Amino acid sequence: MTILPTRQWVPGASRRALITLALLSLALPGTAIANATATQVQAADSAAIEQRNRAIVEAAFEKWRGGTYVFGELLAPNVVWTIHGSGPVAGTYRNQKDFVEQASRPLTSRLATPIAPEVHNIFADGDTVIIRFDGTAITTSGAPYRNQFVWILKMKNGLVVNAEAFLDLVAYQQVVDNNAPRSE
Repeated sequence: MTILPTRQWVPGASRRALITLALLSLALPGTAIANATATQVQAADSAAIEQRNRAIVEAAFEKWRGGTYVFGELLAPNVVWTIHGSGPVAGTYRNQKDFVEQASRPLTSRLATPIAPEVHNIFADGDTVIIRFDGTAITTSGAPYRNQFVWILKMKNGLVVNAEAFLDLVAYQQVVDNNAPRSE
């Protein structure tokens, strides 16, 4: 784009520029209104999805706190669950069954009581819910188990389809290494 000093403008150029500006201003308000309406609808949809997903996770944690196993109804069968960190349990599990058998059961089978979650924060952004909570239980040897968790849950149709978990894997492994599994 070339900008000419005012004294070099060709006669009539100012008039053409003003007419072009006037025509553009007539066309743009309708487009701006349509774009604003579409943005408002998307924002309302996103807010509704956020509220729904947050409510689903919040209700699941309330049930879990009451002693009910909720993961069968909260996780999609093909959930991809990643435990970050280092240690035997860290890694990515490609479905609910593998996650439960390889990551959850080694710990929970060595607990005399279910983990009781205490939720500190739940954040929702579109289809993602982030929950920070502490979990406590008693091991099969009678020792306390305490851990802190942050889970990032991606939701689809009311189910967790992707999860990332951050926790103290040393505390997890100490329970697995130092406690006998419950007799089922």
